Amino acid sequence: MTAKLVQGYEVVIGFETHAQLSTQSKIFSRAPTAFGAEPNTQACAVDLALPGTLPVMNRGAVERAIRFGLAIGSHIAPRSIFARKNYFYPDLPKGYQISQFEIPVVQGGEISFYLGPSTGSGQAQEKKTVRLVRAHLEEDAGKSLHEDFIGQSGIDLNRSGTPLLEIVTEPDMRSSEEAVAYARELHKIVTWIGICDGNMQEGSFRCDANVSVRKPGQPLGTRREIKNLNSFKFMQQAIDYEVRWQIEQIEDGHAIQQATVLFDPETGETRAMRTKEDAADYRYFPDPDLPPLVIASEWIERVRSELPELPRAAAERFVRDFGLSEYDASMMTQSKSTMIYFQEVIHQNPPVQPKIAANWIMGEVSRRLNAQDIVIEQSPVSPAQLATLIGRIASGIISNNAARQVFDALWNGEDHDIDTLIEAKGLKQMNDSGALEKIIDEVIAANADNVAQFRAGKDKAFNALVGQIMKASKGKANPQQVNDLLRSKLA
Repeated sequence: MTAKLVQGYEVVIGFETHAQLSTQSKIFSRAPTAFGAEPNTQACAVDLALPGTLPVMNRGAVERAIRFGLAIGSHIAPRSIFARKNYFYPDLPKGYQISQFEIPVVQGGEISFYLGPSTGSGQAQEKKTVRLVRAHLEEDAGKSLHEDFIGQSGIDLNRSGTPLLEIVTEPDMRSSEEAVAYARELHKIVTWIGICDGNMQEGSFRCDANVSVRKPGQPLGTRREIKNLNSFKFMQQAIDYEVRWQIEQIEDGHAIQQATVLFDPETGETRAMRTKEDAADYRYFPDPDLPPLVIASEWIERVRSELPELPRAAAERFVRDFGLSEYDASMMTQSKSTMIYFQEVIHQNPPVQPKIAANWIMGEVSRRLNAQDIVIEQSPVSPAQLATLIGRIASGIISNNAARQVFDALWNGEDHDIDTLIEAKGLKQMNDSGALEKIIDEVIAANADNVAQFRAGKDKAFNALVGQIMKASKGKANPQQVNDLLRSKLA
């Protein structure tokens, strides 16, 4: 598919993502990594590189890097090297950052996702694939605090030495929509396999977007890096603004200067923070205190054997075994918790049709989760309750509208027993054909004009008659039964 052009320009986007690894201690020391501690209470002598200290590699961080590489089809380097990345910044106590430069632990790989119309559009989604250059291990720096001080800044070194996996892509994305879809898929993968908690507000998953524009067929333009995007909403806003800004600059005859920029959610604009450095500016050299990282093939194979079913494989299974569309399958694998919830719903006794379960989870469940900003593990309606509710619709006891009223009551904690709620709220459908026929006869007698119009070929008249019957039954008539009986009588 040809890339979408913006004002005659092609957008080119690459990503660098810092995923904080889910270890209990830091990458080169035993200091804790818990979020929210008092400033400067979790930085030990090793993190500060005080004289006489030596870094020691955290085995758990390496194993998480291996797990990620295997999940995305990368090559795991049997031997990789740590380097010192030298630069001065107040929150970098060592004056350098230990990272990997020449030989990263994870090399290559790719991440695929679907982009396009949502459910119900009838149009196919487009599969996109983003190639990865590398994913390397490194330590985090500290944090500068500006908002709590007047005229000065504070430094919190708690994050110093926190283990990160920096995931770098090729410049394969061509729109902000693609970039956000990639970031969501990457977020899904790292949380699914348990290497990162994915908390963007706490800084566990931070994205930097390298954005440039060019005329189609021209060499890559000069990129500007948007740093520390910590929400998918801001990510799209920042990239869209940056694209417009770069095009305007070029159209006005200005050259784009390579720079690092920040996005301001208040103004919706990016602003330059500093000119962008290249690798040579950091004076990388091998860390003399850390030997090469050697990963045995047996270790790799053990990690491979322990990997869970990955989200893409689970989605393909849902399409193959349950007949879900690719879109529905991708939604049911948005997180491992969603997949578990969905599977528990459909495997109740009696079982629930997968498509109906997916519709309820994407509709009523997701709407309320989003409104309350909670995750599916916190849903007040259990999979068993949802399955029972869907079963009551299938058996004709309640209508879809009545089921939503019961669902509301369950969500709000009114009662845990579905049948009790149905009786208490008088929501049971009228399935007595004799009583229903009497109502239909009365409606037909009172609406001779609609009857005549229907027999003249006007289908809208039939819907009007159904509406009158539902009104007369106070919404309790079984809609399918009403349709069948009414058509029979009118025939």
